[in-house]
Amino acid sequence: MNTTNILAPSIKPIRVLLADDHTLVRAGIRALLEKFPGVEVVGEAGDGREVIDLIKQHPPDVVLLDISMPGLNGLEALERITRDFPQVRVIILSMHDNSEYIWQALRAGACGYLLKKAATAELQAALTTVASGAIHLSREISTQFLQHASPRQIARARSPLERLTSRQREILQLLAEGQTTKAIALLLKLSDKTVEYHRARLYVIFGVNDLVSLCRRAIVVGLIDPKAEMRNPKERRKAN
Repeated sequence: MNTTNILAPSIKPIRVLLADDHTLVRAGIRALLEKFPGVEVVGEAGDGREVIDLIKQHPPDVVLLDISMPGLNGLEALERITRDFPQVRVIILSMHDNSEYIWQALRAGACGYLLKKAATAELQAALTTVASGAIHLSREISTQFLQHASPRQIARARSPLERLTSRQREILQLLAEGQTTKAIALLLKLSDKTVEYHRARLYVIFGVNDLVSLCRRAIVVGLIDPKAEMRNPKERRKAN
């Protein structure tokens, strides 16, 4: 009787969910992931809300999550994943090496931060490291940041973005993407007056008097993609 298959240990693959709003980028990353031994891609998402839905349908071990996505950005999705699916570990996969993004991601519960220009071998190493329960930060992140960012400092650091509630950040992103008050109210199942109230509060918090200035301040602190400000200029003029 051949006992080889019985005695051989079964190695559970690392289940990965890939989230990026660019179809070609997802295709390229997926092609790389499928070449890695012991890695199984369980799904792809193009925005933050789809990520949450897919985690429920196909629970992954690790989510590779882009920051700049429409509707619900990666940082907002990260907060919800950390809160609702604590067993899922998240690696932020981003083109941004802005320290504001890095601090925000780590404080929100990311287990890794990898730049998109990283080598293929580093992507594989990041998955293995994070799946094993450790933290992985891209080699491209500045040495100075790593030297001064102890776990205690990360836990205690306060970002300017923390003055905003999750709902305010969500509404700010949608405003920056050119969504009208009515559209936002419909999407988030809020009243028009509630959206208008949050918008007024955002003006006060950021010390601005118009939507264009508000969006620019959000870009400065790293909350929204600079491209978002130009997505729907006609709607922005109407909103003002």
